[in-house]
Amino acid sequence: MEKIDYYENYPMRIVFISNLLSVLIYFIGAFIIYQTGIIWLIIYLCYLIFLEIRLLKKSCIDCYYFGKSCAFGKGRISRLFFKKGDPKRFSQKTASWKDILPDLVAALVPAITCVFLLLINFNLLLLSLLILLIVLSSFGNGFVRGKLACIYCKQRELECPAEQLFQKTEKINN
Repeated sequence: MEKIDYYENYPMRIVFISNLLSVLIYFIGAFIIYQTGIIWLIIYLCYLIFLEIRLLKKSCIDCYYFGKSCAFGKGRISRLFFKKGDPKRFSQKTASWKDILPDLVAALVPAITCVFLLLINFNLLLLSLLILLIVLSSFGNGFVRGKLACIYCKQRELECPAEQLFQKTEKINN
């Protein structure tokens, strides 16, 4: 397998595309949740803010890209709010499906909510948004992480818990 170089700072086009995907998923999710009421929308938006702060505080501070432009631009953002952590700690972390469940909930809850809304009152717009949410959350994320982000990541080379979780079968076969 050919070694691929990593980015010291990701190009802005990759940061833009990666963040655009997240914003679209969040926006679609928020629109769907809004159909159930403003209170649920506020709870959902607070949850999204919690997810982003948790990522910046728990992962980004220890990442190689702290203070730099990772594929999602969060290394630079994290530096604005938190002190640099220990990069060795990032490499020693392990990730399980339980750890990423809170992130999956950001798309799962709106998707499940949308299914219920469609059962109550079919709406072509909501059906279209559900399909788009599923496509962006699965294939969109797969494309961004597989073709734009992780493949050029220096932290992956240094050990990344997410890469270990998602690439277990590949490592077993090598």
